[in-house]
Amino acid sequence: MRGMDKTLHIIGGGLAGSEAAWQAANLGINVVIYEMRPKVETFAHKSSDLAEMVCSNSFRSDDHEQNAVGLLHWEMRQAGGLIMEMAGEHRLPAGGALAVDREAFAAGVTEKINNHELITVDYEEITELPSNGHWIIATGPLTSSHLGEAIAAETGQDALAFFDAIAPIIYADSIDMSKAWMQSRYDKGETEEERTAYLNCPMDKEQYEGFIDALLTADKAEFHEGETAKYFDGCLPIEVMAERGRETLRFGPMKPVGLTNPHQPDVKAYAVVQLRRDNALGTLYNIVGFQTKMKYGAQADVFKSIPGLENAIFARLGGIHRNTFLNSPTLLDNQMRLKSQPHIRFAGQITGVEGYVESASMGLLAGRLAAAEIQGTPLSELPQDTATGALVHHITGGAEAKTFQPMNVNFGLFRPVEGLKGGRRGRTDRYKAYTDRAKAAWTEWLEGQS
Repeated sequence: MRGMDKTLHIIGGGLAGSEAAWQAANLGINVVIYEMRPKVETFAHKSSDLAEMVCSNSFRSDDHEQNAVGLLHWEMRQAGGLIMEMAGEHRLPAGGALAVDREAFAAGVTEKINNHELITVDYEEITELPSNGHWIIATGPLTSSHLGEAIAAETGQDALAFFDAIAPIIYADSIDMSKAWMQSRYDKGETEEERTAYLNCPMDKEQYEGFIDALLTADKAEFHEGETAKYFDGCLPIEVMAERGRETLRFGPMKPVGLTNPHQPDVKAYAVVQLRRDNALGTLYNIVGFQTKMKYGAQADVFKSIPGLENAIFARLGGIHRNTFLNSPTLLDNQMRLKSQPHIRFAGQITGVEGYVESASMGLLAGRLAAAEIQGTPLSELPQDTATGALVHHITGGAEAKTFQPMNVNFGLFRPVEGLKGGRRGRTDRYKAYTDRAKAAWTEWLEGQS
């Protein structure tokens, strides 16, 4: 390992690692990214590009006035975030969501990183914790077994674990458009392309009941002895949702509201399966909310029972993998440093945030904090009333350590704004107040660094 120099070393070239490198380099810091792929492969990754999106191609809502993740988008853009810049360049129609062509997006991030004069990418696996220097560990949900063991040994406790699932992808030309149709829910979107961003497959009550029966009886992936199947609620396998009640999916990813079938405009679907475009060419579609732990053969049989997908050809089947994260409220300080080894910061999903945007935002923050520390000009305290501040406060002390689980950003993490009405009727005003307050605080914090 290198000595105490002015270089920032980042383990992991995913969304968080790439964003951390970009932020630090743009502040004048030399950065080395260590990425183990393609030498060491993972279950989920398919390329050697940096910032590969493996579970979905969506950064979720882009509404920065009424949605907490949209507010994170806004904060990252204001900070010159690479991930949001590339998402904008490779955006796909998705109604109010920010979805991207995932291959073009990753290639774009990789090109920008490789072309930055202060960033070097070293394709090697780091297997031990560094003893000195300036480091960020941003290895994400698929931390290598060797490094995972080193982290567990240092923290003195078993790594917490849950299971993450990915949804299947289908070739567009194998979908029967005499049964399916293109429409965003409630025709949401400013352009015709946005209003027709989703592909919809309708089900009547009998078809839905048969689908639920098939989900419940399908062969599923089994876990190793001693592993407990804990899932993050925001990424539940579809079979787990079905096990919670036969109507769960009709009020979740298969809800039929806001959609009209042009093939049968007078018939209201009992349930609707939605697919979202996965690439700019429109040749690939992923099934929205259909993360699964079914075995491959069962997936093909069950999903081909969906009207319009009888002859579907799968570009990728779904799957499930083990995911590890730190008990950050116990282990990290408010600068995202490991308390027992403060020359090491953590960023991204391994810190206990959930979601692409949340992971990248923690990379952005870690990169800026590390750069300031290296330059000897510590940053002013990050305002808790920003989306980034609310999230990092939650994972580094706001959450209950004994029950800590991965968390998406949400307005429940924000401190209340005084004088606003509660309940559903006051929600619009309350969310707008949160975002207005956050934007002012974030702008002031950024200006203090210039």
